[in-house]
Amino acid sequence: MSDAPLEDIQERIGYRFRDRDLLHTALIHSSYANEYNNSLQHNERLEFLGDAVLELIISEALYLKYPQTREGDLTRMRARLVSEPALADMARRLELQSHLYLGRGEEIQGGRERDAILCDAIESILGAVFLDSGFESVKEVILRLFEDMWPTHTTRSQPRKDAKSKLQEITQKQYQERPKYYLLDSFGPEHAKTYQVEIALPDGSTHTAEASSLKKAEQLAAEKALQEMSHPEEG
Repeated sequence: MSDAPLEDIQERIGYRFRDRDLLHTALIHSSYANEYNNSLQHNERLEFLGDAVLELIISEALYLKYPQTREGDLTRMRARLVSEPALADMARRLELQSHLYLGRGEEIQGGRERDAILCDAIESILGAVFLDSGFESVKEVILRLFEDMWPTHTTRSQPRKDAKSKLQEITQKQYQERPKYYLLDSFGPEHAKTYQVEIALPDGSTHTAEASSLKKAEQLAAEKALQEMSHPEEG
């Protein structure tokens, strides 16, 4: 695997691996290993580990964020946050589908868009972060990835859709395509970087935004696109 996709993923999750082989393994589906090299490690063991780490950290976060909420409601909130559809949507926002290693059969059958495979990829990456540098590091990554997903109500609430998700729904409905995000530039010291992102919509229009993280910049660009759609300039 070239360094470029690994760099892209590390930028998006906000974590830099010491051992990049762990990240590489997290992207290898068992179908690829079975088809090309039976001795090649794939991501199932990392997914097992990441699933356990994710559940513990989300449980702790919910316990601390909602001190008056009953156990049953906390359980339902956690189930929604770490559900297969929710994690698959997160994987799509991070554009992991374009970096996965799949066997030819799985590829032909649309495996790159299957919720189960995308969910496993997220959990595998979290397992890889845990092995790479421990609990506190993976906790930081998880809390960053989930920062916009916490319920606004503590009972039977749904995570609110962010600007990227809303925009993706609109473009898929109108054009059967997703917006594309490009990192144009990043500048400033490591501890206070600014990221400049461009979003390209299926209709050919583009919008740019800058923020202190790649994720925030993409959200701002998506918000600009949504605002333009809601209030188009009169010609």
